[in-house]
Amino acid sequence: MLRILTSLAPALIAPSLIAGTLLAGSIIAAQAADPALKLGAPEPFSFDSLIERARTLAGEPYKAPAVRAADTLERIDYDAHWKIRFKRSETITIGKDAPIQFFHMGRYFKEPVRMYEVAGGQAREIVYSPDAFDMPDDSPAKALPHDIGFAGFRVMRPDLKTDWISYLGASYFRTDGQSRQYGQSTRGLAIDTGLSTPEEFPRFSDFWLAPPEHEGQTLIIYALLQSPSVTGAYKMALTNEDGKGQIIDVDSRLFFRKGVERLGVAPLTSMYWYSETNRSTARDWRPEVHDTDGLAILSGTGERIWRPLNNPHVVRTSTFQVPDVEGFGLAQRDRKFEDYEDDGVFYNKRPSVWIHPLRPFGPGSIQLVEIPTDDEIFDNIVAYWTPKEHPTAGDQLSLAYRMTWSDTHPLPESGARVAATRVGQGGVPGQPRPDDQIKVVIDFEGPSLKGLTQKSGVKPVVELSSGKPIEPYVLPVVGTDRWRVIFDAKTPIEDPVEARVYLKHGDDVLSETWLGQLSHDMVARK
Repeated sequence: MLRILTSLAPALIAPSLIAGTLLAGSIIAAQAADPALKLGAPEPFSFDSLIERARTLAGEPYKAPAVRAADTLERIDYDAHWKIRFKRSETITIGKDAPIQFFHMGRYFKEPVRMYEVAGGQAREIVYSPDAFDMPDDSPAKALPHDIGFAGFRVMRPDLKTDWISYLGASYFRTDGQSRQYGQSTRGLAIDTGLSTPEEFPRFSDFWLAPPEHEGQTLIIYALLQSPSVTGAYKMALTNEDGKGQIIDVDSRLFFRKGVERLGVAPLTSMYWYSETNRSTARDWRPEVHDTDGLAILSGTGERIWRPLNNPHVVRTSTFQVPDVEGFGLAQRDRKFEDYEDDGVFYNKRPSVWIHPLRPFGPGSIQLVEIPTDDEIFDNIVAYWTPKEHPTAGDQLSLAYRMTWSDTHPLPESGARVAATRVGQGGVPGQPRPDDQIKVVIDFEGPSLKGLTQKSGVKPVVELSSGKPIEPYVLPVVGTDRWRVIFDAKTPIEDPVEARVYLKHGDDVLSETWLGQLSHDMVARK
């Protein structure tokens, strides 16, 4: 049985999405007759050697990255940074279909990352040069040292018009998914998210770019992760297929310098302001505004879970104790333009991301951190897997998982899934509305409901962690393929209540399990 624990915590403080001689045979800057970017001397490289380097560093005191020319970098604000463009002619190509371009440093990216090209078991550093960038004559970047370094990189499509994945700031990266629209992002690792102590943000300090190893792959990225608490070696095999999205196979080794109270593996970061669930509390003209609208979990028992996201008044951390988790991810299920009516940022095209362990994660849980927001510019949602036992100094972890970036999660569609969640004031129209009741309306749709009628004996199962459900019932929604569960939740006014709902037909479970966190601040009252 799934257990859910909810706790309150202070707000998460996240950083803004937030390197010789040219050698014969290099593939660097193939379009430039005299490229600005040069390569350093070759040195042997392998994933095994990267693992040993991470292991060695974990036995040494942490050295924070040096920030040079900090005052000048501070002057490169958002507008000034946007005007610094990587030259098309300096684009490098790794393998066959992976053109690489680099990001410049600035106010929000003051810590340099080192970049390497890998070929034939040898790595060569890609040495930064300001001549690889176009920048205005009055740009503050003109005053930076000529070896200041790169902030990150992105992989372009062959026509160089758009990128499909970018690495920029701490250990953040993201892809544009199946519909070519950036949305949620992910990180290499999260440490102490949502606790009373400051969150620690590990960073990818070095990247090695290598050709694909197998047919169908696009690129291999190796990365060294460093922080005061942990070091890590990462291998990421990237596959980009137009029209289908991206798959990233991550293989990682973690070495702990010291104990970590809350370790977040495969952390996903997103934005949720409001949807049809809490529309009554919004002050914006659009029907919905969010990058994702729910957390999906697949347990080792085969139970499929959907947890709609909230925008609470205080920071809340929910813990889902799922045995032998088979996968989890944040999804954007509302995918019609009419859901958002926004033709500028196209929330209906934002990708869903699914995490599937390639090696069993072991005992642990999924945690969801929800942070209050009153605007769409802040990431306020974090989801990750965390081990049951807290890592201590000297511990090692080996973790491998597949990330799928697409419109929908790669889950079986044989059952019914949650299509919409709505809440409102409880009670009966025309009568005084009780303050301690919330009306909950959940729509389900899917193949398992096909052919069933109101006389078929479909039953809703409704459970609350406290309080009681009042007269739950289910019926088909006229003119659609959906079925709708309706009930009032009579709950305490002070504390949130965990609710569990699914559909049954006889002994058969027809739907995934809806897990909702109900609180009276979700409902606008006079």
